[in-house]
Amino acid sequence: MASVTGLTFLALCLPFLGAIIAPVAVRYLGHNAAWPLALFPALAFLHFAGFLPDIAAGHNVRDGFDWVPSLSLRFSWLLDGLSLTFALLITGIGALIVFYSGGYLKGHVDQGRFFSFIFLFMGSMLGLVVSDSFLTLFVFWELTSITSFLLIGFDHQRAAARRAALQALVVTGGGGLLLLAGLLLIWQITGAADMSSLLKAGGVLRESPLYLGALILILGGAFTKSAQFPFHFWLPNAMEAPTPVSAYLHSATMVKAGVYLLMRLNPAMGGTMAWETILPVFGGMTLMVGTLLAIRQTDLKLKLAYTTVSSLGLLVLLTGFGTDYAVEAAVLYLVAHSLFKGALFMVAGIVDHETGTRDINHLGGLRTAMPLTFVAALTAAISMGGLPPAFGFLAKEEIYAALAQASPWPAVLTLVAIAGNALMFAIAFAVALKPFIGARVETPKHPHEAPPLLWLGPTVLAILGLASAMLSGSWHTYISSPMASAVSGKTVEISVSLVPHIGVPLALSALTVLTGVFVYWKLDRARFLMVVVLRRLGPGPDRGFDGLISGLVRLSHAVSRFLQPGRLEIYVTVTFLCLAAMLLVPPVLYGELPAIPSWPDMQWHEAAIFLIAVIGLAAVVTARDRLTAIVSLGIQGFAVAVIFLLFGAPDLSFTQFMVETLSVVILALVMTRLRLSTADRRSPLQMLLHAALAIACGLGFGLLLLKATQAPFDLTLTAFFNHYSKLVAHGSNVVNVIIVDFRGTDTLGEIAVVTITGLAILALIRIRAGGERKLAANDPDVEETMEARRS
Repeated sequence: MASVTGLTFLALCLPFLGAIIAPVAVRYLGHNAAWPLALFPALAFLHFAGFLPDIAAGHNVRDGFDWVPSLSLRFSWLLDGLSLTFALLITGIGALIVFYSGGYLKGHVDQGRFFSFIFLFMGSMLGLVVSDSFLTLFVFWELTSITSFLLIGFDHQRAAARRAALQALVVTGGGGLLLLAGLLLIWQITGAADMSSLLKAGGVLRESPLYLGALILILGGAFTKSAQFPFHFWLPNAMEAPTPVSAYLHSATMVKAGVYLLMRLNPAMGGTMAWETILPVFGGMTLMVGTLLAIRQTDLKLKLAYTTVSSLGLLVLLTGFGTDYAVEAAVLYLVAHSLFKGALFMVAGIVDHETGTRDINHLGGLRTAMPLTFVAALTAAISMGGLPPAFGFLAKEEIYAALAQASPWPAVLTLVAIAGNALMFAIAFAVALKPFIGARVETPKHPHEAPPLLWLGPTVLAILGLASAMLSGSWHTYISSPMASAVSGKTVEISVSLVPHIGVPLALSALTVLTGVFVYWKLDRARFLMVVVLRRLGPGPDRGFDGLISGLVRLSHAVSRFLQPGRLEIYVTVTFLCLAAMLLVPPVLYGELPAIPSWPDMQWHEAAIFLIAVIGLAAVVTARDRLTAIVSLGIQGFAVAVIFLLFGAPDLSFTQFMVETLSVVILALVMTRLRLSTADRRSPLQMLLHAALAIACGLGFGLLLLKATQAPFDLTLTAFFNHYSKLVAHGSNVVNVIIVDFRGTDTLGEIAVVTITGLAILALIRIRAGGERKLAANDPDVEETMEARRS
């Protein structure tokens, strides 16, 4: 394998560098900043294009750096036919999107912010497709969700944009958690922490009893990202984003991340009954749902968005079908879709930008006012419809060559593919023809041809859709065949060209075209039928998402009210209940109770100290007011301090005396300044419960201390501190050195706790004083009471 150079690492970082520079460039250059900013993805594209000869020759490029070597965690990258093709699509189409954004958002107050978001999105997707390690893959996977959230919700002042952004984040972010679980499970099964190792351990993974669980988790991440049924609803709603985002999202970036993941894992997880059943079933359902919902739409962007859903379903179907021809078809269709869908989305944006509407019913006759846009739209539609001489024709021919088999299951999938492709044919030409042909329709804005920044992108992509088909031999050598080889896990040579497959594939292709022409002719009738059917079916997954979120919010409120009722008494009781359970249950369950020692021999003065502690305890329990209880509680601390003194720890005893004195004084001062009830209002049952809880906690701590003292004493730390206190900390008082030096951070934390407590006390007193002043201003009796208390 060749090594990834520092130049390659820089190419991966270029989009993130563009995100930093973009706001400054827009501030000084306005929308013309698109020209220099497009250099960032363009330079990355040129760099990755330099790998085409090596990848075509069968070499892979892999490198990275260690993060946690003991756990085999690396930030590493892999360039092969699959990841290189995606990298070229992301950077190449990304450069065109930057140009397009400059013209589309000309004069927008937040254009600089938009460029930053689009570059972050570009860098995240680029990092995802070249990632080799599971860690890097997951990090960039989640970054694409976050950056798409920012882009979809770019116009955050509109409620629809906020809802769509949140929906996309919830669905794809939730799928990301499933992906993480799946990657961890695969890591556990195979020991592989990167894709390169996993592709060599596919047999181990497929034979594992945990394979199905890992597959379901991986599919959860891939299906949510690539909008497979029933998670398809978030993608059309994402059309709330500006059109440059839609064009980029649908052509080259996030929505294909799930398809990329399935293609990447095909050599390791494919070839099983589960893989070849689940993927075609859900892919076929998504294909049909997407195209049928697209028929209903009149908004150009929504029609294209739903066909993206259907195209993703077709890609998943082909990836899971399990034959070499199916892989070849998936590879060809993925590239063709990127070219024609990016072009058509940009055309839809141009029509909206120049006319003020995207409603297909309110458009017509634009071909004379926008001839260049019309030609780009028609060329892209030819590819989407699968007609020669466009690259989409090659993809469609290979699809039918893969599916046309004399057995029931392939026959069913063939029928699904014919129906889906025919509907996409009709929608493609509805988008490309209806706004431009026929009589001129009045629009909110006077239409004219778009400026170069807008028409450059769709024109280039439309031309590429033709050139790639006409130069199919070279295109397959450098793009299609290496990509198919990476997806199959073995060398694949694609040879399909504009010369059609004579026989069944050509007949199925002709049937698709005839059906598509018929649907296009009856498009209004088909739209009406879909409206009727969907009304009868009732609310779909989109409404279900709203219900789910609403139920989740209600559940969280109910749980919060139960767990956080706002009563300190309950919090303290639960805390001590858990503490008692942790102290008592494990020793009882595991038979670790300490041996009860015999009563020790004590001197009379030692017994007197313990007697004083018991008397103080009785005083605390029987005290009638809090002040008496606080003072009596101090007796316990002083008794402990005297015990420390008797057993040869004068410094610790002095500290204990100081702490107890300050505690008693501070608590007494606070209690005298706060208005608290002097009577104990607990019921006898509550008092009994609290007494039992206190005894349980005390007993638990006592047993823990007994168990600790009965264990053999380990002098390791004693020897360590005795040796290093003078040598390292230059202190002969070992206890002080431990507190100040070895446990300095812990001591600092304790000081912070005391400081925060003091501030809280001060706040309580000020609140109390402020409340009394307000009462006194309105009630003379309160003023007299306050004066009496002060005197």
